[in-house]
Amino acid sequence: AAAGILCYVGAYVFITYDDYDHFFEDVYTLIPAVIIIAVGTLLFIIGLIGCCATIRESRCGLATFVIILLLVFITEVVVVVLGYIYRAKVEDEVDHSIRKVYDGYNGTNPDAASRAIDYVQRQLRCCGIHNYSDWENTVWFKQTKNNSVPLSCCKAALSNCTGSLTHPMDLYSEGCEALVVKKLQEIMMYVIWAALAFAAIQLLGMLCACIVLCRRSRDPAYELLITGGTYA
Repeated sequence: AAAGILCYVGAYVFITYDDYDHFFEDVYTLIPAVIIIAVGTLLFIIGLIGCCATIRESRCGLATFVIILLLVFITEVVVVVLGYIYRAKVEDEVDHSIRKVYDGYNGTNPDAASRAIDYVQRQLRCCGIHNYSDWENTVWFKQTKNNSVPLSCCKAALSNCTGSLTHPMDLYSEGCEALVVKKLQEIMMYVIWAALAFAAIQLLGMLCACIVLCRRSRDPAYELLITGGTYA
């Protein structure tokens, strides 16, 4: 179950980042998500080993289970550290890339980057980088010459909005940069909290396995019972 949830968290990060990948250039930002998916897959295999070792009361199997869990625990600590590092870098990445994305907007024949801008503006209810006036400095705005911003800037409740700057009350007033940064940092926090939660679960698993190992090594009657011997 823990493995499945970890894989789900990693997949969620990938899917969500795909909607915002035009706003950052550092692909290493996805490293924590990659690691957490790998850990989830490995954790499923480890869980099977632990179950088999517990059922068979295999000392060697339980010892292997504890060692592998310890390695995975260390990996999850690395995920938490990387998560905090890249969470801090998100703002710089977005700030470095977002103006370039907006400058490349083409509303008449939208490419992937243009679709990403429209998606973000509708999804986050924002317009422009800092506010809707940023569109006045873009190539697209100067070429269209109609004093309007993209329709994705229009408030969702308004059906007759044309994006005209003569009716600024029809447009989202908040800029997208801060909201994109906030969204990406929230996603990274999901990874961090998931890694911390399942690191705690693994500590409990290692503790339980160690208790079984200690009981098995200290109870000679238990050894004789398992091997079919007698105890006097």
